[in-house]
Amino acid sequence: MLVLGAEVFDDGFVLALCTKALYLVLILSAPMLMSALSVGLMVSIVQATTQVQEQTLSFVPKIIATFMAIVLCGNWMFNMLSSFTIATFADIARLGPK
Repeated sequence: MLVLGAEVFDDGFVLALCTKALYLVLILSAPMLMSALSVGLMVSIVQATTQVQEQTLSFVPKIIATFMAIVLCGNWMFNMLSSFTIATFADIARLGPK
């Protein structure tokens, strides 16, 4: 139980906040993870068909794909994160001392 001022943040509030935060992290990391996964799979298929067994060959395409995912989805990610932050601060202000 977290006590702040005169009000008490109960376990349900803290658990719901942590659940929302973990879900947001999962959603926000999905574009980068999916792009790196798909590029890594394509590079490994090309390596298997050409019998090139260089371990460092897949790093540069993965980095480029991850950067492109950040560029393409960055605005959406920022909007999701800022709306979560605003809602969290609003909840804290609503439950805080009056």
